[in-house]
Amino acid sequence: MGLVTSLLSGGFVWLWERGKRTRKLYRKASFFGVRPGETCLVVLPSKHNSPRTVHRRDVQAVVQIAMLAGELGCQVSVATDTFRGSNGDHTEFCVGGPLGDANVRAGGHLAAYLPGVTIHPYSDRPDSVAFSVGGDQYLFDHGNEEYALVAKFTPQESSRPVVLVCGQSALANQAAIHFLRREYAQVAREIASEERYCLLIKISNIRTYEFHRAILERDVSAAAFTQV
Repeated sequence: MGLVTSLLSGGFVWLWERGKRTRKLYRKASFFGVRPGETCLVVLPSKHNSPRTVHRRDVQAVVQIAMLAGELGCQVSVATDTFRGSNGDHTEFCVGGPLGDANVRAGGHLAAYLPGVTIHPYSDRPDSVAFSVGGDQYLFDHGNEEYALVAKFTPQESSRPVVLVCGQSALANQAAIHFLRREYAQVAREIASEERYCLLIKISNIRTYEFHRAILERDVSAAAFTQV
C-alpha cells in the first residue's frame, strides 16, 4: 500500500508540474500572439541610411526572437523590410523604426494602425527621434536613457497579429525584446489587454548596464490606437 501511494503521489506531482509548464507556455504564447508549432515571420531592419546592412544589435534582437520562438516550439522565417503584403497566418515580428528608411514596413504599420504615435525625425533639436503619444513626449538621450514602443495588433486582412518593436536605437530594440521575453507575465498583469497593446519600454543607465536595465514605463494603448 505504501509503495502504491508513493507511486500515485509521484504521478500526480509529475502531471501537476507538466500541466504547470504547459500553462506557462500557453500564457507566453498568448502574450506574443504566437501559436505553438507555427512559423513566425521576422522582418529585419537595415542600419540607418545603410541599405542591406544590419546593425549587430538588431541581429541580437532577432536572435532573442528566435530563442523565444524556440521556447514555444516555433520556426522562424526572416525577411527584409522590403517584404510586402499580408503576414497572413504567420505572427510577424517587425523590428526597428522607419527613420532613415531603416524599416519602411514599420512605418507602414505605424501609419495604418498607430495613428496616435509620432516619431520625430533626426535633427539638431532636443526632440530629435523623440516619441510623442498621449500628449507626452519621450526624448532620446542616446547611450543614457532611451525608449522602445512595442505594439501588438492584428491587421484586418490577417489571421495572426503583428508585433512591432520600434526602438529609438538598435540597442532599444534589443532591450525591449530581452525584457519582454523575461518579464511578459508581470507585464501582462499590468496592462489593460493582451489582445492588442502598445507599450512604452524605458531603458536606462545604458553606459553601465547596456540593454539589461529596462522597465515598462507606460501602457499607451488607448492613445496610440486613436487618431489624433
